[in-house]
Amino acid sequence: MNATKEQTQKFKKLGIASYCELALFVPSAYEDLRLHTKLQTHAMQLIDATVESVYRGANSLQVTFFVHNFGHTITGVLFHPKPYMMHQFKVGERDYYYGTVECKSGQCTMSMPKKVTNIGAITPKYKSPLRSDVMLRLIQSSLTKENLLSEGLRDEIADEVLKLHFPSQAISSLKELDEKTLNALKYVELFIYMKRLSSKRRYFKSLSSAYADYKDWSETLPFTLTDEQVKTIEDIKRDLQKDVSARRMIVGDVGSGKTMVILASCVMMLPKRSILMAPTTILANQLYEEASKFLPHVKSALVTNKTKNIDLNEYDFIIGTHALLYRELPKASLVMVDEQHRFGTQQRNMLEKLVSSGVEQGGQAKPHFLQFSATPIPRTQAMIETAHIDVSLITSTPFKKDITSKVIHKSDFKDLLLHIEDEIAKKNQVLLVYPLVEQSEFLEYQSIDEARGFWEKRFNNVYVTHGKDKEKEEVLQEFSKNG
Repeated sequence: MNATKEQTQKFKKLGIASYCELALFVPSAYEDLRLHTKLQTHAMQLIDATVESVYRGANSLQVTFFVHNFGHTITGVLFHPKPYMMHQFKVGERDYYYGTVECKSGQCTMSMPKKVTNIGAITPKYKSPLRSDVMLRLIQSSLTKENLLSEGLRDEIADEVLKLHFPSQAISSLKELDEKTLNALKYVELFIYMKRLSSKRRYFKSLSSAYADYKDWSETLPFTLTDEQVKTIEDIKRDLQKDVSARRMIVGDVGSGKTMVILASCVMMLPKRSILMAPTTILANQLYEEASKFLPHVKSALVTNKTKNIDLNEYDFIIGTHALLYRELPKASLVMVDEQHRFGTQQRNMLEKLVSSGVEQGGQAKPHFLQFSATPIPRTQAMIETAHIDVSLITSTPFKKDITSKVIHKSDFKDLLLHIEDEIAKKNQVLLVYPLVEQSEFLEYQSIDEARGFWEKRFNNVYVTHGKDKEKEEVLQEFSKNG
């Protein structure tokens, strides 16, 4: 914030530290210090008047004005006047006065008239720790569009907010803020909050920086990486080259090619060690097989709950499930988590143990940390929005998905069976999804328990599982091999 020393002192007194925060001091009222030729009753109004007489009562002061812009006389009334007020009204003097005008039975009065000098504009009034005129000068000198834009506020939001502080007739006459202006203020408030959060991001020294390139390796692949895969890998490359521990989320749909990004990250980290954690044994196995296929020069290890106690210090790339959390892990310079959104709260908290497993004594250095997800959880989305986590998006797929969707009726069931038989004959696999595990008293849907007998009689190698099945991973692995 490029404020003068005097402005900075006033900002401190207001308890703020930015122009955006100053913009949230919304005027409590407006003074229309423009001359009008038409008298408005029950309203604050400016008059051009000559003092004709002054009468002081016990608890009041009455001043008779001849109002030039209206062409007739009105009486000004001040209740419990202060001594200095007496000097504002001198018989024969012509000045500008501002107050509330009321008319009854042809007689008009102005309550609490005060002498004003700056006329011809609509002036905002503020409730703040600063004196009214000081606050107004601060707003007029500091609150500019240029200053608001310099703090990152959007152009149209800045325009909407500035209307409140530099008002037109339309704004000043509003009884309450319209929806557009109110939304702009809400945006500014949230914008300030997000900036404060982003400033709280903690940075740690990385255990090591990586300068190996991935391009020679990518040229050995039997396919070409997509532009978005390359862009994401380049993002990670820049992260790994820094001496600050990376914290990045890679978001991409199923089939977008996140696995190749994981492998490229491992390549760039060499000769330092990388660790990858996946939520299921099946996924860990798939990733291990991909690593063995596309990284033949890298010594990879698979760790599941069935893996024997092996010396992990011998491996460059360690892939595993939650079982990793219960092993003594060697120091790793890169930690990656696949399908981050599939971990529960307790499991996500345990990830910190994995990230911290390679922390040097004193906690001053941490591994680079990459998360991969198709659908980030709300907490992670909030961290992305507040810049606690950097993000890379992969929106395209390496190949075109040839997917046909059809809605069929009960009368088409025979055709469905023929289609399944045809796919099995082609050595393909078929997956059937049911809405219920067990029969329901309230829902008229067929459950897995009710349907499994039909499919087991009709076809060979039928496997059944569901979310609560403790052996679901073993069932899915068996289906993958023999189904």
